[in-house]
Amino acid sequence: MRTTGRKGGLILIILSAASFGTLAIFGRFAYADGIDVPTLLFMRFAIASLVMVVLLLVTRQPLPRGKILVELIGMGAIGYVGQSFCYLSAVKYASAGLAALLLYLYPAFVFILSALFLKERVTRLKTCALGLATLGVGLTANPQGGSWTGILLAVSAAAIYAVYIIVGAGVMRRVSAAPSSLVIFASAAGVYGVFTAVNGPHWPATRAGWMAVGGIALVSTVIPVVTFLAGLKRVGPTDASMLSTLEPVVTVVLAAWLLGESLRPVTLVGGALILAAVILLARGQLRHTGANTLGG
Repeated sequence: MRTTGRKGGLILIILSAASFGTLAIFGRFAYADGIDVPTLLFMRFAIASLVMVVLLLVTRQPLPRGKILVELIGMGAIGYVGQSFCYLSAVKYASAGLAALLLYLYPAFVFILSALFLKERVTRLKTCALGLATLGVGLTANPQGGSWTGILLAVSAAAIYAVYIIVGAGVMRRVSAAPSSLVIFASAAGVYGVFTAVNGPHWPATRAGWMAVGGIALVSTVIPVVTFLAGLKRVGPTDASMLSTLEPVVTVVLAAWLLGESLRPVTLVGGALILAAVILLARGQLRHTGANTLGG
């Protein structure tokens, strides 16, 4: 079971990163249709909540209760609201590449917080992988085209997300991914519902806008959040955050394909470094798994 858990965790985090990588792209299409940030995020989390309600009814999974429920509400209403608002706002003031680069400061933040508060062991392999991933993100994301507003928003998103992951690592030891995701989505939807009501909604004007919102809710929210929380339980916060550096690779490739953003040779080198970091971490996880299996 432990071997399957670690291997499955690697796959889940990689799937999560690939799905999250579509968020900035769908966001650009949604903004082009006249949707504002609060309305977009309200629809994102409201639709995601409805999807999770159906899933829980079909699978007959109960909702969390007590202290765990309160912690999950906090993760959604404070952590995910803050992170998502800062990131999607940053995309309005900076290129998708710059926003992705600055958001991916969070693995370094998680690395430091895990060592300080979770007493996670700092290994040479993880330090090397973090260095490769950080350098790779810097080369891949092409940090051009952004104001100080966009930069500050993206860095804030990274810091908030790092804290969210550290808190989530503790919560996910006591609850499964699907019920957790529902509470997080519903809490975030409630907060953004208030913002939308106060500011006045800006609904999609065309079918393309509704399709972008649907893509954000399903592809960029339900799939990546559920798989990330499930994988976080199996591989831990530091490795999960480092494996997630695959996201900007997906974002930049899609931005080049769909938005016409440049894809330079240095970007390909950065992508290769990120892949090298992911492979290094994956091999370390599987080697650790093998040692535990033989020892057990």
